[in-house]
Amino acid sequence: MDASSQGAYEPVSPKQVPAPGVDPYFPTHGDARYRVHRYELALDYRPGPNRLAGSARLSAVAGGEPLREFALDLAEFRIGRVLVDGKAQHYTHRAGKLRVRPAKPLPAGAAFTVEVHYSGNPKPVRSQWGGLGWEELTDGALVASQPVGAPSWYPCNDRPADKATYLVSITTPSPYTVIVGGRLLTRTTHSSSTTWVYEQAAPTSSYLVTVSIGHYQSVLLTEADPATRRVPQTAHLPARLLPDFTHDFGRQARMMPFFEELFGPYPFGEYAVVIADEELDVPVEAQGVATFGTNHLDGARTSERLVAHELAHQWFGNSVSIADWRHIWLNEGFAKYAEWLWSEHVGGRTAAEHAAVAHALLAGLPQDMRLADPGKKLMFDDRLYERGGLTMHALRLALGDPAFFRMIKDWAAIHRHGVVATAEFTAHAGQYAADGSLDGFFDAWLWETALPALPH
Repeated sequence: MDASSQGAYEPVSPKQVPAPGVDPYFPTHGDARYRVHRYELALDYRPGPNRLAGSARLSAVAGGEPLREFALDLAEFRIGRVLVDGKAQHYTHRAGKLRVRPAKPLPAGAAFTVEVHYSGNPKPVRSQWGGLGWEELTDGALVASQPVGAPSWYPCNDRPADKATYLVSITTPSPYTVIVGGRLLTRTTHSSSTTWVYEQAAPTSSYLVTVSIGHYQSVLLTEADPATRRVPQTAHLPARLLPDFTHDFGRQARMMPFFEELFGPYPFGEYAVVIADEELDVPVEAQGVATFGTNHLDGARTSERLVAHELAHQWFGNSVSIADWRHIWLNEGFAKYAEWLWSEHVGGRTAAEHAAVAHALLAGLPQDMRLADPGKKLMFDDRLYERGGLTMHALRLALGDPAFFRMIKDWAAIHRHGVVATAEFTAHAGQYAADGSLDGFFDAWLWETALPALPH
């Protein structure tokens, strides 16, 4: 993907459906002919030379047709060998695609394993938004893959709908801390190296697997409490930043029960935040983890809305995941509205006041974006976030508070750890309307480019 492709995609009408499993924004990513249900990654990383080596074992299932070949997404690494069900296979590796041709076609519906041994110097995948994926820091590394950066560090079926569980083992020099989304199973030191093993047992999209490696102090924010189903919350940050962090993230522990009241039980077994020892343009959510930069701390809670935003993504985007990137407003609209709900809850601007400000802002900007299918060029446009939050507020006004909040909680519960599209959300929300239909509402807010008037 390069900058020259930015305008190549034209949004399709709601009635035009791409081939199953093909993302119209990133048609060369992923392979819909099979599904992965588990990844086991065993990696060794040396921060000084930025050297990554290891193996990836994928447990997968063929689709409805025999698999004569299949593809994995993987960036520019040296391939040692590729095994299918334990046997070496012929493969090609060009332009970010590792294509494997089994000696015998895999039968439709057959379970199989793929093992890839690889090594090299990981670097971000180039994109119109800059580098994505594995990023070497001044002293360490982090991963921020949204939307297509996962192949920068491991071979994967890189499409958000193909969710799998993960076991990730990373060996680094012992002075470094390694954070991966999920539960830390073991940490074993041998001589000058330490191996960290994490498991993410919940189904996870490839772009939502993250790694942070650095010199971090770990701070337990809340302890697990099985009686109240409270999950542990942990922070990892440079020790010198602890005073500002303590203030700026001081209310995160209160956000969790507030969002659980609105959205239902937190969908994972733990939640961690990482403050990387670098400035980052924006914080990044991953499964069970959010990564912030040093610039998101100032001792004045200036970035608290982002703390709320990233936590809300654990429900909307991570547990309830999008089928393809056309539907990104379902991630960002919910998370933006969560910012406004938190602000209202702690005595800041009300959601209605936030909505009025956002509406006035959008009214003065070009109105050439269709929220439910913005096109690749605009999928991270600030207007998508603001209009997504506005749409949620307008829907709240259309349904009334009792029905709206019941609708949100039911949506998160019904599709917990699942995959959704816009059509499923509009059908779901319509069930909570007094007259049983929101077709006109969604046509205006999701499919028309002109900004509708904000209801009162």
